[in-house]
Amino acid sequence: MVRRPGAQRIVSEVFPAPAVLGTELIGVPEGAEVRLELSLESVQEGIWVSGTVSGTAIGECGRCLDEVRLEVAAPVQGLFEYSDSRTAVEDEDSEDVFQFDGEHLELEGVVRDAVVTSLPFTPLCGPDCPGLCDQCGARLADDPDHTHEVLDPRWAALQSLTDEKES
Repeated sequence: MVRRPGAQRIVSEVFPAPAVLGTELIGVPEGAEVRLELSLESVQEGIWVSGTVSGTAIGECGRCLDEVRLEVAAPVQGLFEYSDSRTAVEDEDSEDVFQFDGEHLELEGVVRDAVVTSLPFTPLCGPDCPGLCDQCGARLADDPDHTHEVLDPRWAALQSLTDEKES
């Protein structure tokens, strides 16, 4: 396939995640099953890789801290250039261009980038999650009528007078 423009190979692999694929709040845990469905096509400059990576990301809700499980299916694409390719110098800053040593495609970085960019910045257990009480930390989904009496600090001196009277 290498150096024969037009040649194509379909790859379907399942493997354990080598390291956490994600952010501090949510990611595919190390060792969890990751599926790669790729098309590898030989082009003049190298090998064009396109397809999807999928797995289950686990994290915590950004509002209530409950566990969040999210199925991830992220598009993967990139050009793995031959080291002697003329465009290797021209496209050095391109995000989708990588070096190919002629034998192995190093896909870990491409997969990591695809998964991380597809994950939500703030994962939520549900779009209407009310979160936690900012006063006491109570879970608001368990008690929707949860409130605290908030006293204006400018009236605090007067509150002490009513406390004395009740005693």
